[in-house]
Amino acid sequence: MIRAAVLPAVGAPLEITGIELPEPGPGQVRIRLAAAGVCHSDLSLSNGTMRVPVPAVLGHEGAGTVVSVGEGVTHVAPGDGVVLNWAPSCGTCHPCSLGEVWLCVNALNGAANVYARTADGRELHPGLNVAAFAEETVVAADCVLPVPEGVPLADAALLGCAVLTGWGAVHHASRVRAGETVAVFGVGGVGLATLQAARIAGASTIVAVDVSPEKEELARAAGATEYVVASEKTARDVRALTGGHGVDVAVECVGRAVTIRTAWESTRRGGRATVVGIGGKDQQVSFNALEIFHWGRTLAGCVYGNSDPAADLPVIAAHIRDGRFDLGALVTERITLDGIPGAFDAMLAGKGGRALVVF
Repeated sequence: MIRAAVLPAVGAPLEITGIELPEPGPGQVRIRLAAAGVCHSDLSLSNGTMRVPVPAVLGHEGAGTVVSVGEGVTHVAPGDGVVLNWAPSCGTCHPCSLGEVWLCVNALNGAANVYARTADGRELHPGLNVAAFAEETVVAADCVLPVPEGVPLADAALLGCAVLTGWGAVHHASRVRAGETVAVFGVGGVGLATLQAARIAGASTIVAVDVSPEKEELARAAGATEYVVASEKTARDVRALTGGHGVDVAVECVGRAVTIRTAWESTRRGGRATVVGIGGKDQQVSFNALEIFHWGRTLAGCVYGNSDPAADLPVIAAHIRDGRFDLGALVTERITLDGIPGAFDAMLAGKGGRALVVF
């Protein structure tokens, strides 16, 4: 019996309770979690903005140690430190055949499986494949990657979502070039990773935008050269900081219609706006045909940073080892499993960066 945070139904409070895990079957790995990040996507799953089968154990950003492996697993062994990859690519679907592994149509098939049971016999699904809000989990072998050398195991949890997303939003989706100007909307865990990635890319001016004035110190430590408290004149404030033109690139990490529209308006003529935040179906963004023509801007979505974890993790790890990327700077609170509901409340209130569940 292990402890886990169970979502019994959409919109229901999390239950911190005991669950029964099976031993790993063929092609599976059992992992003892060292840490799990509390991501806004977990909140979106709990309130129904994103849908998964329930009851479920949430948590998709995690790292831990291999306890045991099933038949046929050879790339990791008991005792190895691993990062969880919640969106493994199948390698055979149409997007995968195009090299766009972040759009794999089969990536979340595992979330429909029953992977464990509660003490009273209820069947449980593994959230976004990996069920990291638990002391231990059993996952498909393609959901684990070895922790890169020189990266602390607990902090490595952040590589599984926030860091890959922020890094990829800058280096893949937006393709920020040295000397360009960048604005990042939303200074949570992903936003802080995006700011660091923009600094590493060589952006000249980096504007952080958030509703909370208390996050300015966090943002500047991550690489922001300017800070704007969000208001009805945010786009004008960002343009004023960039010679009146607007930034070359805006990255939206919130997932709300108003911030998506503002990010687009904050870019220069011909600029690029990248949407990382996950919004609900009710968040409608409107543009008129003339302004689309006149401004010549690009608006693009970004899934998981448009990243290939196997290729990107070694690159990011090199920056971590050389001191250019600070994983610890993303974490504003270290909590236990029992602290997850409070971390959800803090996200709703726009507070803090990443809360990290440490086991």
